[in-house]
Amino acid sequence: QVQLVESGGGLVQPGGSLRLSCAASENIFNIYNMGWYRQAPGKQRELVAALTNHKETNYADSVKGRFTISRDGAKKLLYLQMNSLKPEDTAVYYCNTQPARLFNWGQGTQVTVSS
Repeated sequence: QVQLVESGGGLVQPGGSLRLSCAASENIFNIYNMGWYRQAPGKQRELVAALTNHKETNYADSVKGRFTISRDGAKKLLYLQMNSLKPEDTAVYYCNTQPARLFNWGQGTQVTVSS
């Protein structure tokens, strides 16, 4: 079973930036379509950024123009660059395949946007 480990979250002020990383135990990013999901307190988990194995990207309207998904297949890493962060971006962020989850969820990484 592939293991996914997210990191890079933290506390940031509105307007700030963070870069999240997702490390995979196997080289999956050239094979599967991947995505970054987030879950805010009391809300369902949602897909916010998608990257196909052909490097096509798609974003939720709420993050379009602010977030960028990318990968480094050689390092087995998936990234989410988050700029112009807003309080409503506060959530636990996860990576997994998309549109359907194929692997167990990792522990996620907490992003808190607050002044």
